[in-house]
Amino acid sequence: MLSGLNGEWLSLLTCAAMIMAYQFFLAAKLKSKPTYTIQAVNRLARTAWVEYIMSEQLDILAIQTLRNSTMAATFLASTAVLLIIGVLNLSGQSNNLSTTWHIFGSHGATVAEMWSFKLLFLLIDLFVAFFCFSMSIRIYTHVGYMINVPVNQRHHAITPQHVAAHLNRAGLFYSWGNRAYYYFVPLVFWLFSAEFMVLATVLLLWVLYFLDRAPQLLADDYV
Repeated sequence: MLSGLNGEWLSLLTCAAMIMAYQFFLAAKLKSKPTYTIQAVNRLARTAWVEYIMSEQLDILAIQTLRNSTMAATFLASTAVLLIIGVLNLSGQSNNLSTTWHIFGSHGATVAEMWSFKLLFLLIDLFVAFFCFSMSIRIYTHVGYMINVPVNQRHHAITPQHVAAHLNRAGLFYSWGNRAYYYFVPLVFWLFSAEFMVLATVLLLWVLYFLDRAPQLLADDYV
């Protein structure tokens, strides 16, 4: 059983190391299989979509699709703000909750010292999510203007490749925001105990392994 400040920090470093190892694993897989992850497939799909939309001048379809993406990012950014407010409310009750929430917390003084740090990590994670979704909304808005530029008036910087790069950047911020939400789960379990955070991280990475992988048949077609 992990106990004391050393155990708390050790569990946090262990979880961070597992998450980094998983990300390096995905990066290594993408070098041999460019479509190994669903995110990589989505980048290809967004690029092809922009080229099709701009070549066929399907302005209404473009705006409707971008509006749906913007609404989704707006909802998730608003949810992050509500969660931030909830965490800030918890910070005012740290003395009581530090002992009642920590299941294995017979060492009350130690838990009380760590409580503020745990809430701080929760806030950082949520602020990262809010920033990522806000940036996603901002770039989706820019893409809405660029993708509708008429063919005969295109600037050299407003090409399908340029617009697709912006759209993929918005998708990247959206993906990072979702990742921040996923990593929020182990941090919440950390409020109960360090052991729960490690277990939650292992289970989360196991779930992400299946969520991140593109359908194998699709991936094999591009290898």
